[in-house]
Amino acid sequence: MTLSCDYLVIGSGVAGLAFALEAANHGHVIVVTKQRADESNTRYAQGGIASVLSQKDSFASHMQDTLTAGAGLCHPLAVQVCVEEGPARIDWLVQQGVEFSTKPNGTQKTDLDLGREGGHSERRVAHAGDMTGKEIVRVLDAAARAHPNIQLLEHHTAVDLIMLPEYGGPDICGGAYVLDASSEHVLTIRAHATMLCTGGSGKVYLYTSNPDVATGDGVAMAYRAGAEIANMEFYQFHPTCLFHSQAKSFLISEALRGEGAILRLLDGTPFMKKHHERADLAPRDIVARSIDYEMKRTGSDYVLLDITHRPASFVRERFPGIHATCQQWGIDITSTPIPVVPAAHYMCGGITTDMHGRTTIPGLWALGEVACTGLHGANRLASNSLLEGLVLAHRASLKLSSQIDALRSRPHVTVKDWEVGDAVSSDEKVIVSQNWDELRRFMWNYVGIVRSATRLQRAARRIALLQDEIHEYYWRYLVTRDLIELRNIATVAELIVASAASRQESRGLHFTLDYPDKDDRFLDDTVMKRGVSARLRGV
Repeated sequence: MTLSCDYLVIGSGVAGLAFALEAANHGHVIVVTKQRADESNTRYAQGGIASVLSQKDSFASHMQDTLTAGAGLCHPLAVQVCVEEGPARIDWLVQQGVEFSTKPNGTQKTDLDLGREGGHSERRVAHAGDMTGKEIVRVLDAAARAHPNIQLLEHHTAVDLIMLPEYGGPDICGGAYVLDASSEHVLTIRAHATMLCTGGSGKVYLYTSNPDVATGDGVAMAYRAGAEIANMEFYQFHPTCLFHSQAKSFLISEALRGEGAILRLLDGTPFMKKHHERADLAPRDIVARSIDYEMKRTGSDYVLLDITHRPASFVRERFPGIHATCQQWGIDITSTPIPVVPAAHYMCGGITTDMHGRTTIPGLWALGEVACTGLHGANRLASNSLLEGLVLAHRASLKLSSQIDALRSRPHVTVKDWEVGDAVSSDEKVIVSQNWDELRRFMWNYVGIVRSATRLQRAARRIALLQDEIHEYYWRYLVTRDLIELRNIATVAELIVASAASRQESRGLHFTLDYPDKDDRFLDDTVMKRGVSARLRGV
């Protein structure tokens, strides 16, 4: 079966839905999503969106905080564009119906209750309680479902991009092959522009704050198609996820520390002041490493996040979602410190794009966490992620609206439907689950918060063995979502390890015991393509 559209959007987070809603004014949009359209990394974003929304704040201050967190690798243009165009995107969300938290008796226009998070010098985080992502998804999902030019394909998983070298010159992306979970058939979807909005890759690690959909599909597909990938060594570990045997990595927002929460050892001793001058408001990479260090030093399984000194009424009102969820597990955060551990949270690298979302492959665009615009550098500043997704989605829609007529006039190339060949249904699915568990565990142990050359070498050898097994399995059996995701996280793991091994210094989120200091000889992006080893740009 073949479908056609102007814009194929793969992923339904804030970037994908925001782009779809704006692009639908100029053409037909198909949105492909692995589960329901409202299930994405965005849904679980608690903190909010950083933007200059107060007279006390300034673009210069937000830009400087972003550059500082990025440890020398932020692209100044990306920082300027996202910061300066951010307030207009907040206004757009309000116009769509997003209800941000306001001060008592305030309005959405003038009295937003701005939060402060680690690394920020001012209060600039617009939020909806502690469930900002859920509120944004609620509004954008409803708008997408109601739009006549948007077709949602839920429970569909992209397998690979369709490349059209017949146009001449470089390969052009012309859509994607997509697995329909209900029929177990692979569809052919042709598109004039293909947007990868697949989010992050947290499931490549054993412990993550990400939902099950975060398997690095976009990066893996783009890499296989020949796109440039950048800065995959910079994976952000959120410092504070709930430590509980049954809670499945529930995120404890950085906004708690923004409102005064203190990190303590199990005996109650606060410890962040000895690690950084900003103490509990230090950037995430420093806080995560500090917690990891203290856990290893003391032999503890977790540390404590304590906000019990703030009024109970304030805590319940400011953090209703966190309060309710922790209470389900027997923890009243108004009177009891929260047990927390770091977990894989955000991919700062990804598919290289310009400031309109264009990748190095014509016809292929990338928005949101899957993309590497240069905004985050070596470490993302808290709450800059939803900001980037919104700004770049808008810019991409503007650029494509001016090009869509030309794209429609390109010569048509016939594309073959998905070929099953001799593949059969698998009776060896245990292989998939075994490889999945093994890969995620050694990535956590060898390529986590702290790395070394020896650990990276061991990880690379294990990945190579798994890749051989996955390749054999992939061509022998019919594709399933589990197999597609295993193939993708193995590719992402390979890229992370290769990038980390090539950066012989410690910077931002990449910390290696062999090279514990910064080295300005490495003050550039790490880039790679299929068949080309990871290297510094221009080397």
